[in-house]
Amino acid sequence: MSNTLESPKATTVLAMAKLKVVLGDITKQHVDAIVNAANNSMRGGGGVDGAIHRAGGPEILKDCIARFPNGLATGDAGYTVAGKLPCQWVIHTVGPNYRAGQTDRELLESCYKRSLNIADELAVATIAFPLISAGVYGWPKEDAARCAVDTCHDTETNVEEILFVAFDEKTFALLEKLV
Repeated sequence: MSNTLESPKATTVLAMAKLKVVLGDITKQHVDAIVNAANNSMRGGGGVDGAIHRAGGPEILKDCIARFPNGLATGDAGYTVAGKLPCQWVIHTVGPNYRAGQTDRELLESCYKRSLNIADELAVATIAFPLISAGVYGWPKEDAARCAVDTCHDTETNVEEILFVAFDEKTFALLEKLV
């Protein structure tokens, strides 16, 4: 897969994707795109964001700076190249920071919807999501998982398969029960 800067446009009829749960590292998933739980600055960070930037290399940050000079709003999404990752694209989305008082669930739902919209623009068939906002941003894990599964299940998309990547056994079991 090449990491080009231009994105193809999807033109097929929208449908529902197949949902799956995997236990592992999102940076090792062989899918068309992975989703990064980014921060507003779009300059890298900790957790999933840091892992993706470290594994993908400096090309991701360079593309973030070029595409998002002013960062991204909470609930929005955009894409970059994937650098050294085994996918073609990284779709970055900014989840709400529950600990900082951003408790509007519609912002969290928007992260999944906007990411799938971007995936459709890129003609992505397979995508891997982390559990957005459930780490350092403190969104209650069970609600974050329910939001992820429900939103992805209910969103019409050209994406054929959505993977929820759980980093630990407890999150895996929670997601598996919901899927």
